[in-house]
Amino acid sequence: MLASARWLIAAGAMLVMGSAAPQGVVTQRILSLTAARTIAEAALAECSARGFRTSVVVVDRSGNLLVVLRHELAHPVTVEMARGKAYTAVVFRGSTADFQRDTANDPARLPQRDVPGILALGGGVPLLSAGEIIGAVASSGSSQTTDDECARAGAAKGASLLE
Repeated sequence: MLASARWLIAAGAMLVMGSAAPQGVVTQRILSLTAARTIAEAALAECSARGFRTSVVVVDRSGNLLVVLRHELAHPVTVEMARGKAYTAVVFRGSTADFQRDTANDPARLPQRDVPGILALGGGVPLLSAGEIIGAVASSGSSQTTDDECARAGAAKGASLLE
């Protein structure tokens, strides 16, 4: 009996030690190019249907560009603005409309707007898969509210592809 109790304690200790050991490999969900294209096309179509000439950007979980779409008559600066919004949505883990509001209302957070590449304008939203941010989509070239709605339309179109 004493020997089996010792064996159980030793086995339990080994299980605890085994689960506490660091992993050698980490698995991540990755936004596919196909899904990113679908999301970008839906966002651009939404703004175009409303009569706006915009640019749409989709970035991966690290803020790296995956897709850039620009309406042929969109102002060239809209590409960089959409990129900044998408990057901001990934870095600060939320919509850029929320980021804009939150940093404006909290003087302690206002300096976050000075981080290189950050753009505190509505129009960027994170893309989620199983509750995990795997990228972001952003639109630029209309009003901030419409840009936000177009980005959300793109995210909604791609939601089934991300699960």
